[in-house]
Amino acid sequence: MRLRALLAAAVLTTATAPAALAAPGIAHGTDVPAGQYGFVAKLSMTKIPRPDGSTYSSYCTGSLIAPGWLLTTGHCFHDANRNRVSGKAPYPTTVTLGLVDEGTESGIARRVTEVVQAKENDVALAKLDTPVTTVQPLKVRHAVPKIGEQLTVAGWGSLTSTDPKPATRMQQGTVAVAKLDPTTLGVRGAAPDITTSACTYDSGAPYFTGTELVAVEATGPGCPHAGIETTSRADVLSDWITKTTA
Repeated sequence: MRLRALLAAAVLTTATAPAALAAPGIAHGTDVPAGQYGFVAKLSMTKIPRPDGSTYSSYCTGSLIAPGWLLTTGHCFHDANRNRVSGKAPYPTTVTLGLVDEGTESGIARRVTEVVQAKENDVALAKLDTPVTTVQPLKVRHAVPKIGEQLTVAGWGSLTSTDPKPATRMQQGTVAVAKLDPTTLGVRGAAPDITTSACTYDSGAPYFTGTELVAVEATGPGCPHAGIETTSRADVLSDWITKTTA
């Protein structure tokens, strides 16, 4: 993907104002082919509050894991002091999914109405105003990831850390699991380049294999980069996700 260093990083960055825990977006990736990965969603947030009373806009990436629910990074939803919040969506958030090219496709649009934050790591579930029935959700994998395992990452983040802007064409790339911790996973770019990595506005981007979600982009450095990227493990959240979305 142009994958601007591979989408995943802590997405809440904005080009017009300071971002909340910004994360790089898929750099040095490739375009996602038409009709693929309809479960990958772009989150567009407006009127995000600052301590001084002003507001700004930003973006995140997420994935459909049930007809009425998205999984994304928790810090995409926060108060004016950057504290993660649960409950009613703290600001207007529009979700677009079911497309790979905003220039030629309209996709499916929904609004986030409710947010539930995870306790184990920086992950949140976002409830949609209306279920999506025409896109197959990702299944959350229960198995523990393995060192060396290759995962696909896809998202709508920026292609560069310089003057970042969300992508208008979804990007993808391949990473390899390099580190396994109790609630997080360290991944490193594998293809099309070792510098394929997450970038700004990729926060919440899914790392998956086949139809199973393995991890979620958490925080990321400037992109592109060849270092280890931190992601949030999905398997440690599987029971919580099943219970919340039931």
